[in-house]
Amino acid sequence: QVQLVESGGGLVQPGGSLRLSCAVSGSIVNIYTLGWYRQGLGKQRELVARITSAGSSNYGDSVKGRFTISRDNAKNTVYLQMDSLKPEDTAVYYCKLEQYGVAYWGRGTQVTVSS
Repeated sequence: QVQLVESGGGLVQPGGSLRLSCAVSGSIVNIYTLGWYRQGLGKQRELVARITSAGSSNYGDSVKGRFTISRDNAKNTVYLQMDSLKPEDTAVYYCKLEQYGVAYWGRGTQVTVSS
């Protein structure tokens, strides 16, 4: 069984920053992909950023240049640094692990960008 626990969400003003963390535990092996997805109210879940075990990353178009994904393999943790936040970034942010064709999700953390 694999567990993912997100943290770091909250309320921030436009232009501000937040750093999300996702701690992974359970039956995992070294080769897996981690990602952040988000779902705004009434919207479909969308990719924010993904990073492979080799460190290769890709981003959704709406966050390129503002968000940075990173991982600490020793701590089994993935981070999402979010800068220059906009109201349209408001959403529940979910962590996802992909391993051998199986996906595991965290429960999500709320990010609200508002003045």
